[in-house]
Amino acid sequence: MALEFDIRPLGTHRCLLGESPLWHPTEQVLYSVDIPGRQVLRWRADGGVPDVFPQDAEPACIAARATGGLVVARRDGLWALDTASGAVTPLASPPYDTTRQRYNDGKPDAAGRFWIGALSDAREPEAALYRIDAAGAEPQLDGIVTSNGLAWSPDGHWLYRSDTKAHTIWRHAFDVERGGLGEGQVFARFTPRAADQPLSAYGGRPDGAAVDESGAYWVAMFEGARLLRFSAAGELLQDVALPVRCPTMPCFGGADRRTLYVTTARDKRPADELACEPWAGAVLTLRVGVPGLPANLCQL
Repeated sequence: MALEFDIRPLGTHRCLLGESPLWHPTEQVLYSVDIPGRQVLRWRADGGVPDVFPQDAEPACIAARATGGLVVARRDGLWALDTASGAVTPLASPPYDTTRQRYNDGKPDAAGRFWIGALSDAREPEAALYRIDAAGAEPQLDGIVTSNGLAWSPDGHWLYRSDTKAHTIWRHAFDVERGGLGEGQVFARFTPRAADQPLSAYGGRPDGAAVDESGAYWVAMFEGARLLRFSAAGELLQDVALPVRCPTMPCFGGADRRTLYVTTARDKRPADELACEPWAGAVLTLRVGVPGLPANLCQL
């Protein structure tokens, strides 16, 4: 069912491709990235102009670091970002061919291991989902085109993930102690857009996601102009219409974790679409009834 929400943009800043919103659990501020803009952004409480941390390569996702600051997953590997000075220092080289792939969606698990999926620039099933800890990056799943949708159930015993191009979300039994994945089972599947189908009739494909305290999975439907909220059993609970065609990822934040922040994209979108969507590229905000889970800290 579609429900009405009071949806607003966070300030006037617009990203080309906003991604990886993160409510930092210790700093209590919002971070996000602009991938082609090569920026990490920090949004203050007043929601005005964000602080900008320029990057030398595309930053795809970020995580709050246990020792302070952020871990930034860029095309050229993992980097520690000191959010006081803006200095970056290398942590790990990328485990893939950077001329063909880059990191994409990622989050730490409850033990602080950083799980990051890659994407293929050529849109071929050649990317992988990696588990990264002090010992290095180890692929856990392969045959992926665009890894997305990473999130865990409240008890940590289920990992969710999607391949955006495949229009499919899976969930896997997860061993928190070992960081092991069980066999995947389809959680939700969506219909790809037909060649003659107008964009307005297309429901979109699964992009980034987050889980709330009830165990419900919220997913941004890229090109679908909506967020979907599924119960842990896979039942569609809410269909939230958005004022932009391309949402990319939600996260929960604010003092009560009931503010939903949603990054969006405007890069490579048609001019007539952007003319009707002044908020494309903005971080959208809306209030929800159930708090989200706090972000895990990365131990790298």
